[in-house]
Amino acid sequence: MANKKQTPEKAPAPVKKAPQTMEFLSKKPLLITDTILRDAHQSQAATRMTIEDMLPACEILDSIGYYSLECWGGATFDVCMRFLNEDPWERLRTLRKHLPNTKLQMLFRGQNILGYKHYADDVVDAFCRKSVENGIDIIRIFDALNDIRNLEQAIKSTKKYGGTVEATLSYTISPIHNEDYFVKMAKELEQMGADTLCIKDMANLLLPMDCYSLVKRLKESVDMPIHLHTHNTTGTGDMVYLMAAYAGVDIVDTALSPLANGTAQPATESLVATLQGTVRDTGLDLNKMSDAAVHFRKVAERLKSAGSLDPKVLNVDTNTLLYQVPGGMLSNLISQLKQAGKEDKYYDVLAEIPRVREDYGYPPLVTPSSQIVGTQAVMNIIMGERYKTFTKESRAVLKGEYGALPGKVNEAVRAKAGIKPEDVITCRPADQLEPELEKYKAEYKDLAKSEEDVLSLALFPQVAPKFLAWRDGPHDEPAAAPAPAKQADPNAVRELYVDDKSI
Repeated sequence: MANKKQTPEKAPAPVKKAPQTMEFLSKKPLLITDTILRDAHQSQAATRMTIEDMLPACEILDSIGYYSLECWGGATFDVCMRFLNEDPWERLRTLRKHLPNTKLQMLFRGQNILGYKHYADDVVDAFCRKSVENGIDIIRIFDALNDIRNLEQAIKSTKKYGGTVEATLSYTISPIHNEDYFVKMAKELEQMGADTLCIKDMANLLLPMDCYSLVKRLKESVDMPIHLHTHNTTGTGDMVYLMAAYAGVDIVDTALSPLANGTAQPATESLVATLQGTVRDTGLDLNKMSDAAVHFRKVAERLKSAGSLDPKVLNVDTNTLLYQVPGGMLSNLISQLKQAGKEDKYYDVLAEIPRVREDYGYPPLVTPSSQIVGTQAVMNIIMGERYKTFTKESRAVLKGEYGALPGKVNEAVRAKAGIKPEDVITCRPADQLEPELEKYKAEYKDLAKSEEDVLSLALFPQVAPKFLAWRDGPHDEPAAAPAPAKQADPNAVRELYVDDKSI
């Protein structure tokens, strides 16, 4: 009788060995960056916290003794103008005035700055200069593809103007993203002049034991401080931070409890209490945090009443561990499927995302690559045919306009997008861009009242003119900020970035 065809057995996962003795590998107090003024409300409430929400707590926040307060960058710049009728530069100057004793930190998308395309080096330089001049101390610089060439100019400019460079590893999991990959990248960033190294675990994929191993290895490989950023999307964030503390991490990102956990960072108070009495005791005052939390609970209630804070973001979503999709990316996928009337295809799209990611050379799923890969997966499913059509951004990624993709691209997919091998960009993409700053100054001379305005207009040419017209025109009461039109076209990916919670 013929032998039955046997299915190959799946190789067992490697056993993760726990450290034999759980002693802290550093004796220094753990430093804390609180994200309550930026990533906490970006992750939970679509970045809708206003400057009026922040100011009553600034005196207490400034007295706590944080390493830094993350308060700017990411989606805040866009949302300030688009939805809140606030000048993002004025917000920064106001926070600087009310937080005189605490370092202010921002998130910066490398050559993309705070927008969704590459800008010329002179624009990157001007934005770094104005950020530092207006009050930023630390600039966390990342690239969605981990192409360090896209960090070069921002690193140079930040150092030139006296800011602290926090260069970033965008953490992800794939056949090519392993410890060796991240250690090599860390060494290169140190040679480029980084002052601090950030491990940016935007999807909460870095598991506790892997975190211990990676942090320990990085501490042995580079001399700069290690700053760890994660979320609590999958419910592992607190454990990740505890293991990182044991491994010797220098700084971690947490959020005050009213806007902590779920898609945001683990709670500051919980970690501070956990480490009290140990050699890694933060030395921070829980009573002061409690006072600040009283205020931010009121803010959270207001955001919930306004519909900006959906209680679902507080839930643990272990699907992230399976699909490696950041929490904010999931909400955008649902929005796209609703617009197309294909909500029943949600799990089909989740299964398609890893396939598209592999075809695209395993980019980390962080803005803008997360939305580009996610939108392509949606289109593949709702069109009923894989790669029947591509977004403009999708073609740009495959062509190399965003930088070098980490792994090997599926050349059949690239060809289907109409990109020939000789058309693929292999140099640093910004090297193909002519200086742009003077062009923007001339273009916006009638709208811009300052160089800061020029930069706002350059980054958000559809949003900033409306905002500046409102700001500089006659008005008694703040008008409702102009919201973008709803887009049903699957090629209209950019508008979905605005509420992205994956960065």
